[in-house]
Amino acid sequence: MTDFTARFEPGGVTFAVADGEPLLPAAEMAGVPLPSSCRNGTCRTCICRLLEGQIHYRIAWPGLLAEEKAEGWILPCVAYPLSDVVLSRTGS
Repeated sequence: MTDFTARFEPGGVTFAVADGEPLLPAAEMAGVPLPSSCRNGTCRTCICRLLEGQIHYRIAWPGLLAEEKAEGWILPCVAYPLSDVVLSRTGS
């Protein structure tokens, strides 16, 4: 099983994510505060921007518009990393 590293910018807070684990529970287990509510990709409370790396979803269409996905927005509650990732809670 491969582990990945996730990092939040600004600030550089990092945490490990096990292969097959969504980003949100990995952040919570590491003590990284991230707002959440539904945990199934519909409420958008946990929305973040993927600055670097790759993720995939196991659901057909998470609660994001096509434009948002194209801009790099992801939902960590249902996003599984395929590589190390860099995330931001801001629009930059």
